[in-house]
Order: sequence, then C-alpha cells, then structure tokens
Amino acid sequence: MNFDEGSFRDPAGRIFYKSNKIFRLINDSGKNRIKFVFDNKIIEKSIEKGYLIKCSLLNSNEIKDYELDPNSTIIEHKKIPYISYPYEWGFNQLKAAALHHLDFHLFLLNHGATLIDANAYNIQFIGSKPIFIDVLSIKKYEEGEYWLGHKQFCENFLNPLLLTSKKGVAFNNWFKGNLEGIPTQDLNNLLNFFDKISFNIFLHVYLLNRLDKKYKPQDKKVDLNLKKKFPKKNFLSMLNQLKNFISNLNPKRITTVWENYSLSNTYKATEENIKTEIVKKFILKNKFSIMADLGCNDGFYSKIATDNGAKYVVGFDYDANSIDMAFKKNDKEQLIFLPLIFDATNPSSNLGWNEKERKSFNKRAEFDGVLALAFEHHLTIAKNIPMEEAINWIISLAPQGLIEFVPKSDPTIQKMMKFKGDIFPDYNEENFKNCISKIAKIVSIKPITESGRKIYEYKV
Repeated sequence: MNFDEGSFRDPAGRIFYKSNKIFRLINDSGKNRIKFVFDNKIIEKSIEKGYLIKCSLLNSNEIKDYELDPNSTIIEHKKIPYISYPYEWGFNQLKAAALHHLDFHLFLLNHGATLIDANAYNIQFIGSKPIFIDVLSIKKYEEGEYWLGHKQFCENFLNPLLLTSKKGVAFNNWFKGNLEGIPTQDLNNLLNFFDKISFNIFLHVYLLNRLDKKYKPQDKKVDLNLKKKFPKKNFLSMLNQLKNFISNLNPKRITTVWENYSLSNTYKATEENIKTEIVKKFILKNKFSIMADLGCNDGFYSKIATDNGAKYVVGFDYDANSIDMAFKKNDKEQLIFLPLIFDATNPSSNLGWNEKERKSFNKRAEFDGVLALAFEHHLTIAKNIPMEEAINWIISLAPQGLIEFVPKSDPTIQKMMKFKGDIFPDYNEENFKNCISKIAKIVSIKPITESGRKIYEYKV
C-alpha cells in the first residue's frame, strides 16, 4: 500500500494508492460508521444526488485480486483528475464549495446522518462541479446533538468569503499561510460596527469570537452545558440561514489588470483567428488526457481545447477576477475545465505537517500537454525570471506544448518595460529558440501577428 502522506488526521481510516487507483482503508474505529452509511444506503443516495464522489466497498474477491489483507474493510474511490486546495480557488469556487457542503449536510440530516466536521479540503472540483470526497466525515445523527463542525465551517468557508466580500481582501494567501482558514478573532478585528449589524455576521463571527475568548480549552472550569439538546429543526434552520446568506455574498468589486484581456488584447480579429486555428489543430492532433493552460485568463483557449478533444484542462492565472469569470462561464457551460488562481513565481508549495500534508504544484503537475500562450514574457519581462529558466520550467510541465513568443516591439511588452527600462539584453527570438532546442524538439514555428508574435510547438 502506498499511503497518501496527507491522509493521517482521521484515526478511522487512511487513503492509499494501488494499481493507479484510490482506496481508503477503514480502521476499527471507523467500521461502525461505514456500516451505518452503507447499510442505510446513505452513500448510494448521496452519490445519486451528486453530493458525494463515487465509491464502493470492495468485496472479498476484489480484496484478494489487489493482494490486500482479506480481513480489511476497504473502499474504492473514483479518481479526481486534479487535486486543488481552497487557497487556489476563486471567490465563486469557495462559495460554490460552501453551498455544496451545506446542501449535503441538509440532505444528510434529512436521512438520519450528519457530518462530523466542516473541512474545506473535503471538497474537490471536477470541472466546475464541487464534490464531497470524505465518506468518513459522515456518521449517524443523534437526536439533539450540536453542529460539531460549526467553528471549522466558519474558518474554512464563511470567514474567507466575508473577508473578500466585506473588505475586498483576497483570502488566498492568508488561507495558504494558515491552512485552517481565517481565524474568527482575526476577521472580527477587521470588521466594523456596520458589518456586524448583519444577523449572520453577528451570530457566526462576533458571538462565536466572544465564546472563543470566554471558553478556553485549558480552562477546567468551563461548562458549555452541552447536555441541553439542540433540536433538529433548529439545526436545519441554522444551516438554511447560512445557505441563504452565503448565496447572496459577492466579492467586493476591485478592478484587476488582466480581467478584460480577452476583450482588450492587442490582437486583430484575423490574428486571433490564426491563433485559434493553431490551438485547435494542435489539440485535435494529440487528444490530451489532461492539459495545463498557463495564463488561462477567462478560459477562452481552455474551451477550445475541451471542444476539440482534450479530456480535461486545468487553467492557471494570477488574476483573481479572471479566474472568477472563467469559473462562472465554466459553470454555465459545464466544461471539463478547472480554473485556479496561480502565481508561477510563487506557486503552492509542500505545506502542513512535515511539509507533506498539502502537495506542491510541482508534485501535482502531471500533464501530458501545456498551453503557454502570451505567458512566457510575463515571467521574463514582468518578473525578471531568466528566459532559459522560464522556458525550462514550462517544458518540465508536459512533454508537448505550445509556447508563444512575444517580441520586445509588441505593445504589451513596451508597457511592461515603461517604468523599468530595457534591462533584458538576452530577450530575443534567437535566444528563445535556443532555450527550447536545448531540451526539446521544435515541431513547428507559426507567426500569428504583424508585431512578430509566433507560436512554437515543442515535443520532448
């Protein structure tokens, strides 16, 4: 068994990999929980409704075929095309994940079950569709019990959304710096009096913060009087109120540099058509299983890829507004495309316990094709990354791809150099070509604009 290094917190079971498939080994403390959800067809119903990832219990013959312990209780899970984390999502993705969690919890309560936690990492995306992945988070509901995951839901979902909605502050880097989410105390300190007039903010931020301050875990005198029952109807009402509140949250409007790039770029219509045809033919020729679209913006070329045979595309862009637009468009059209917020000069690293709990971008980057259109110069010119290093990194992501060269004379680069001057003596097409040739074969070079932009197709 090849155990997942980030799957250790739940004593009831662990994820492992075998034969390129994903399994969950259930320990003794989780067997009753699993028996309850399968015997009562809660798993089956949850999958049918689209709340839960497809999963099934292995029978004795299947366990034997995989050469596993015959006394084990093992679940097989459907494989997610690309694992992403909350700090890589746009506002609307985190919002969709929060609503999915609440909808699922409401569904479970109405079927005699509940969730033991509210961890945002328990939700993944397949394209624009959120899906719950942790079957061990489901247990039998006991009449009158409290919402054990309330604080965690606030820190993982509600607080980051409020930070962006009320203050216009992106939650991503904060979430990445604190993997448990946005602490309620921190958010409470940032919100003003008028923010707290809202019933839901008063209840889930202000009062929760007061309780946190009043009742410390190390205080032996604490008595939360948990013997008092919390009626199910109140539980359902609380979740529904949160659902309605979050449904109406929107990010505070802040204009970003590249959000209108698809509408205001420097390409002429004929040049855009040429570029589109190059991408289309490249995809049709290769039929990639999973592609990376670097600098995907609103997903224009990602859609061309999925429309022409790419089975799955993960788009990466630094601009949060662009990613939100891409997600909204993707959600409307139901594309097999996952847009994520991404800074190539500071990508997600190995984080968490022993630096292995959350995997880095490089560790998850298993693409068979890459699009780097109008992207390389953002590394080399805007971020001062040496051209050779930028090219080597792009090619390291996939054995085949398209990389666009943008000359210094192009208006976009002229704007970039306006305040820093031309400090890039090695930035030219000859050097660009040499950098690719050192580690890959150049399949074709195709001009796309009068200003000298060209698309290089490479193959390792």
